[in-house]
Amino acid sequence: MLYSLCRPLLFRIPAESAHRLTIAALRCAAQTASNSGRSAPHPVLCQRVAGLVFPNPVGIAAGFDKNGEVPDALLSLGFGFVEAGTVTPRPQEGNPKPRLFRLVEDNAVINRMGFNNDGSAVVASRLAARQANPGVIGANIGANKDSSDRIADYAEMTRIMAPLASYLTVNISSPNTPGLRALQDPAALADLLDAVIEARGDHSARLFLKLAPDLTSLDIDAICKIALDKQLDALIVTNTTITRPPLRSALASEAGGLSGAPLRPLALQILRDFRKATGGAIPLIGVGGIASADDAWARICAGASLIQIYSALVYEGPGLVRRIVEGLAQRVLAEGMSSIAEAVGSA
Repeated sequence: MLYSLCRPLLFRIPAESAHRLTIAALRCAAQTASNSGRSAPHPVLCQRVAGLVFPNPVGIAAGFDKNGEVPDALLSLGFGFVEAGTVTPRPQEGNPKPRLFRLVEDNAVINRMGFNNDGSAVVASRLAARQANPGVIGANIGANKDSSDRIADYAEMTRIMAPLASYLTVNISSPNTPGLRALQDPAALADLLDAVIEARGDHSARLFLKLAPDLTSLDIDAICKIALDKQLDALIVTNTTITRPPLRSALASEAGGLSGAPLRPLALQILRDFRKATGGAIPLIGVGGIASADDAWARICAGASLIQIYSALVYEGPGLVRRIVEGLAQRVLAEGMSSIAEAVGSA
């Protein structure tokens, strides 16, 4: 109710400015909150995925806390895990503003942020400072736009972040860094993963790979073969799309990646395609257009062990997290299951 009252005021502010205000508010909240204030997990939602224990399957996607400023405040909202980033070796301004747009009529967002972040040294120091705190924290890693060797950038980011994060997400699917998605091509992907695996060394951080929704069936088959061969720990499906389904907003023609409600059907179908291609042999994390417990349940039944949200928070507010968590717990019990793990891929 409080968010519904505040939203008209927030929507008068440019989207990126409103986001920075949100981060500032969460930072203030984190200074006054204690770790013991987090809600106890629903036992039926707790599961082990990729060797990590998640108290519930609802995470926040990369892009919200780009610089690892408020992971503990986000956990206190009820998230089962938090993914910081995308982080690059050197600080990066990103693309020119404006670069973040609310498509209100479509419950959607278009962004062309361009991996703007404070750089690896700053973000690593923040993650190191909270390592004694509980919680599953991932680090989403990327390459600098002007890098002459992007694979070397990913290897460097792996060496820096592997000691500090529960898992690393290799992000090669953002549409806002020119040429980045070419790393999804089989030969380039194999070379990249070899470099990242070597750079991880003996650290226990799991390796996830984040993929685009704009892939052909041949792309999906090839990527899954490599992911299984390299023994990746999970695939995140999907990033934003460069396609444009029918949209009502006047901002629909803005360049960048589209997220939110219009991405939902595509993201769900691509998840099904990845589930079929992997045969359930590798955990999947469903992302894209999830805005309710029903959406989350559909993604889990289609094969996702975990889900992530972001754009829906713009329209639904922070209470959405607990609504999804509560709704999933109720659904598990209503289906006569003892754990949400039983629902994964059940459709």
